[in-house]
Amino acid sequence: MQRIVPFVLAVLIALGVLSASLFVVDQRQFAVVFALGEIRQVIDKPGLHFKLPPPFQNVQYFDKRILTIDNPDIDRFITSEKLNVQVDTFVKWRIIEPKAFIRSVSGSEVIAADRISRSLRDALNNEIAKRTVAEVISGQREQFMEGVRAKVNEDAKQIGAAVVDVRLKRVDFAPEVQERVFDRMQSERKRVANERRATGAAESEKIRADADRQREIVLAEAYRDAQKVKGEGDAKASQLYAGAFGQDPQFAQFYRSLEAYRATFRNRGDVMVVDPSADFFKYLKGATPGAASAPARSK
Repeated sequence: MQRIVPFVLAVLIALGVLSASLFVVDQRQFAVVFALGEIRQVIDKPGLHFKLPPPFQNVQYFDKRILTIDNPDIDRFITSEKLNVQVDTFVKWRIIEPKAFIRSVSGSEVIAADRISRSLRDALNNEIAKRTVAEVISGQREQFMEGVRAKVNEDAKQIGAAVVDVRLKRVDFAPEVQERVFDRMQSERKRVANERRATGAAESEKIRADADRQREIVLAEAYRDAQKVKGEGDAKASQLYAGAFGQDPQFAQFYRSLEAYRATFRNRGDVMVVDPSADFFKYLKGATPGAASAPARSK
């Protein structure tokens, strides 16, 4: 019995020392082995590992996963337009160098998050001050966010961390400037609308003037072609008349007199005071009612 008790005690001590010397590293963690307060080893591979029992060596675990900083406070910044805006952001970050993380922030995620938050505010202040509200919200948003992330990530590397992403949750005008901004936006929209209406009116006048010019060209060309056809017809008629009148001069004279009568007495109310013996009435003398005497055609 006296031999069993020491054996059992020895086994229990050995099991205690073994349990204190073995530790398990999860795939989501870093394990840092300390020896008398100094960093001896950083383990990033999951599995069962061995160390000396306390107080010779201790183990501290750090999260490998992506962490989130969601600041409940809304920060204010001034844009290049001298407008106060309220910006709400969140940051995705992770630990990449446990040794630097321990030396710079004593391995505290709270201290690290505070430093990253302060760096984020500085980066946002610098970037927003160079841009307008429209550029921050939509125009240059990707470029703006990438510039902020790069600056914050550069500062985070000094504490053994990396910034994975920075995003804007909300960008609003400060309450005291909202009405002024809305009035300015309304005035700008009216200016743009008036400018576009003026441009449209100018284009309309231009199109109308071009259409009128084309119309005048078409009419001029049509009139030219009509006059050409008419001239050709008149020339042909004159040629025919000349041929006919050349064969019978008296008939030609009679035809011209009829044309003169037709032109003179076109309207019933026309009145002329002429000597009855004038040559104008040469072919009306001795005419019977309803018919005029015509010269006999020469055979």
